[in-house]
Amino acid sequence: MKRYLVTGGAGFIGSNFVHYLLDKYGQDIEIINIDKLTYAGNLDNLRDVPASAHHRFVHGDICDAALVDQHMAGVDVVVNFAAESHVDRSIGAPDDFIKTDIYGAFVLLEAAKKHGVKKFIQISTDEVYGSILSGSFTENDRLEPSSPYSASKAGADRLAFSYFVTYGLPVIITRCSNNYGPYQYPEKLIPLFVTNALVDKNLPIYGDGKNVRDWLFVMDHCDAIDFIEQHGTDGQVYNIGAGNELTNLEITDIILRELNKPRSLMTYVADRLGHDRRYSVDTGKIRSLGWKPKHSFEQAMIHTIQWYKDNPWWWEKLKTGEYLAFYKQNYKRDL
Repeated sequence: MKRYLVTGGAGFIGSNFVHYLLDKYGQDIEIINIDKLTYAGNLDNLRDVPASAHHRFVHGDICDAALVDQHMAGVDVVVNFAAESHVDRSIGAPDDFIKTDIYGAFVLLEAAKKHGVKKFIQISTDEVYGSILSGSFTENDRLEPSSPYSASKAGADRLAFSYFVTYGLPVIITRCSNNYGPYQYPEKLIPLFVTNALVDKNLPIYGDGKNVRDWLFVMDHCDAIDFIEQHGTDGQVYNIGAGNELTNLEITDIILRELNKPRSLMTYVADRLGHDRRYSVDTGKIRSLGWKPKHSFEQAMIHTIQWYKDNPWWWEKLKTGEYLAFYKQNYKRDL
């Protein structure tokens, strides 16, 4: 039986990965899920995951070396999603990003080395490359992160690689494009705009709205991570993307059209500091191994919008701050 340590497993991508693993492998795996439950970590993301021998949630911080060491024993695969991840927040408070994203990765790598894990997958981001106006970044291109968030992810990315080179730890690094799907905290573009539009609030568009991102459905990302764990080569970096490059304005138009809401909800605001114009990654390397996305953008986007329409119980309290206030006051134990 394969044992996974998933960090940040109550967050957006991490919780979807937990669902993915349990749906695909069921009784053949065990998952230890560590999450600090910061504002973006949400136990409601795991509401339909029953407590069992196959999934155990641990409330904890990956910077806590004793806790990480305790739960690393016997682990076969580590998948590190745990990170501070919102660019706007990193501009105002970069210290949290440096601590969690870099030092937290160090703690995990040290424990993985000590306990001899068979695979360590560091989840990075296409933002480590910086902006590109034409063409696409390959895995061998220079890293030029432009925000404290992307710089912290680049630091963890290279730290993980150093553990492969220096200690022989079986590390694989993935750099994904922008994810979307269920359970994404409503500060990010798509869930923010969908949930705002549902209640007729303004949709704040940075600058001219023509910044370009490649949009990857979260379950395709989860599938790619699982594929790389089985078919990837240790010490390698793999870009993961879907080839769905759209501007923020195009995303906004899709949301308004699907919800039958007026364009008058669009509101232009001052641009973000250091706002990268375009991200684009070449995914030829992972595709050459046989992986490709299973979902079309159109179908997955409609599914995502419908999920937020159907689940106001999940996002309404997040937008009011109810969830954050409750857990700051009451959540003090493992489940």
